[in-house]
This record gives sequence, C-alpha cells and structure tokens, in this order.
Amino acid sequence: MKYEEKTVSENYIYRGKILSLRCDDALLPDGKPCKREIVEHTGGASVLAETEKGIALVRQYRYAYKEELYEIPAGKLNAGENPEKAAARELSEETGLVADSLKLLTVLYPTPGYTNEKIYIYKADGLSEGKEHLDQDEFLDTVYIPRAEVLNMIQDGRIKDGKTIAAVLISELRK
Repeated sequence: MKYEEKTVSENYIYRGKILSLRCDDALLPDGKPCKREIVEHTGGASVLAETEKGIALVRQYRYAYKEELYEIPAGKLNAGENPEKAAARELSEETGLVADSLKLLTVLYPTPGYTNEKIYIYKADGLSEGKEHLDQDEFLDTVYIPRAEVLNMIQDGRIKDGKTIAAVLISELRK
C-alpha cells in the first residue's frame, strides 16, 4: 500500500464496555512519527426490513445527540459474534419481525478518521410478525413508514442516521 502508516505502539487510555480509546505512536508513509487517536468498537449489525406497511424504523432517544432519531433496527456486536445472527436478533428484539433470510447490502465504515467500527447492513426477506422483546435498557417505538416518505425524510433531514440513510439509498439503487 502506497500510503500505509505503520504502528509503533498501541497505547490504551480507556477500556470500556462498548468502546476503548487508544493514542498510538505511528509512522507516516514518509517515516515521520505521528500520533493516532483511535476509538475501538466491536461494530454493529443492522437490518432494512420492509413490509406492506412500509419500512420498519425504530424511533429512540439518542443521548449523545440529545434528540430522538429514526433508525433501522440495529445493535452492537459482541466480541466475535456473527454479524448476520446479530442482525436477526436485533430485528426480532426491536420490532418482533422474523426474516426467512438476510442479504448483506454493505459494510459501512461510519467515521474512518478515528474509529475501527464497522456496521454490517442487511436486507430482510420473507418477513413474518412476532413479538418484540426489548433489552431492559431499551426504550423505543417501532414505526412503519412508506418507502417514498422515508426517502423524503432522508432528503429533508428528518432521518439523520448514517446506517439508515445508506441502507435505504443502496436498496433504492439496487431496485
């Protein structure tokens, strides 16, 4: 790789339940030393699920932004967890929907400048309804919004979540 940077040392500042923070010593492609601040994250899995009622979105308050957001069902991966299984689990937990199959749409790198997080985005096929079973610390509503309205919501800024925007637009392009 022409512009590869070399890690000299990984220096952990914080290790948490969801993420860890490092301030690494590295070498630039020209050999000069630099620092790289990295947020380690196990990644996430998400699902675009569309029924005759519309696209299943969850509306939940996101503390970091201090507002409610519309998002496709998603959750973090546990260390070593299969992303497809995690996506199926989150779909069922958050919406009650069960998919016959999931197809990988893409793997999203949300902020490559400072994190190694990867979000696996799937499309659900063969949906049937079950019962949602939220985690104890989850508070959200599932809403079904027609595709045309979801596209309007993306365009006018009511949907701000990157994985949701990517999922809907990729699926739209592949129609």
